[in-house]
Amino acid sequence: MSNTAPRLTWFKIAPKAFQAMIAVNGAIESSSLGKVLIDLVFARVSQINGCAYCLDMHVRDLRQQGEDWQRINSLATWREVSFFSERERAALDWAEMLTRLPDHHEARDAEFEALQAHFSELEIVELSIAIAQINAWNRMGVGMRVPVAAKAMP
Repeated sequence: MSNTAPRLTWFKIAPKAFQAMIAVNGAIESSSLGKVLIDLVFARVSQINGCAYCLDMHVRDLRQQGEDWQRINSLATWREVSFFSERERAALDWAEMLTRLPDHHEARDAEFEALQAHFSELEIVELSIAIAQINAWNRMGVGMRVPVAAKAMP
């Protein structure tokens, strides 16, 4: 069993940086991308990065928005199921590519072209900022070992 005690209460130690991250989240929430798409991307990136706290939070958010368990449980295998729209697939592909930068240096044009078919220039920028932001949150969550409270899932 791994140690689940938090390392540092970073948000108290560096409140200005924490508030700046919260402000970026506010901008993401007011984007035209839609909360479900954002939470799908946030949950998928959190799966990749192994951030238990963020994954738990965004799965709970998806459930509160009416997402069913089959789609949520299939998020890690989104390429192999038909439960996600082409727009969602393009966003998830872009999210994986921007999260796993070293693995995708040669293939970025195809992912970007897929994005352009489903997103405006503004939405592509907003999505890219959202992906960068969840990667930052994941790194703080994993690095500072933010604990996940055991509680019933809706």
